[in-house]
Amino acid sequence: MPENTIGFIGLGIMGAPMAANLRTAGYPLVVHNRSRAKVEEFVRDGGEAAATPKEVAERSDVVITMLPDSPDVERVYLADDGVIAGASAGMLLIDMSSIAPAVARAVAEAAIGVGADALDAPVSGGDVGARDGTLSIMVGGSETGFERARPLFEVLGKTIVRLGEAGAGQTAKACNQILVAVTIEAVSEALVLASKAGVDPERLLEVLSGGLAGNKVMEVRRRNFLEHDFTPGFKLGLHHKDLGIALRTARELGVYVPTTAIVDQMLAALEAAGDGGLDHSALLTVIERESAHRITTMPAD
Repeated sequence: MPENTIGFIGLGIMGAPMAANLRTAGYPLVVHNRSRAKVEEFVRDGGEAAATPKEVAERSDVVITMLPDSPDVERVYLADDGVIAGASAGMLLIDMSSIAPAVARAVAEAAIGVGADALDAPVSGGDVGARDGTLSIMVGGSETGFERARPLFEVLGKTIVRLGEAGAGQTAKACNQILVAVTIEAVSEALVLASKAGVDPERLLEVLSGGLAGNKVMEVRRRNFLEHDFTPGFKLGLHHKDLGIALRTARELGVYVPTTAIVDQMLAALEAAGDGGLDHSALLTVIERESAHRITTMPAD
């Protein structure tokens, strides 16, 4: 039985299955979430509830957070009732949210101030990877903290890489989100082009998956595209937020990212239309609308 008590804050689409995997691995959990109902689920299954992030830290050896955006992370860590206020020397703080690298560095500095260690460890793999424990985990922070966190990361993911000091994990996540967004958009273009030309989109995905064009998006979001089921595995609005981080980082560094900017505007249009809560594969609908064509699968010969 693992000895470390894990504090887990943020029981959303990603956080809840991640916390559940840690519980299944035998780690005692102290949880906190804005929605009390999700906390009660974990309490029923043997976890403990905490009223504030500060209390989570006071009752835990390691704190993991999985939150929507940079302001949420700043509030949970740096507020008067936040994690840092309850942290003690020797604690390990792991933020697995997708946030701005500058905020990750600020949290790391605050942790050092109380004698704790902090990692930024955003993930890729979506809700499926969170449930299956197969996430890709991109880590920034000290080598010592990384090695200490490794047993936890091995419960949550399969590809685990330390990329550098504080903020490096978040920079890698911004790069990841560029690739995922642009790939979703490209797959959408291919599906609509094929379908409007009379080629079955389902068969197209099958044949393309076997060649150089094969990618994880076609595998994991195949059903979403073909069935127009945009129940969120990863919310479009959150991906739009992540591209904003990528674009700001690119501007600060003078990096040319034109395709990212185009896809960002497509996401902005969907969010403005009230679709920010849909899965990010709903990018397909932008291509369909502008092409005056909705993809449909065809009966087998």
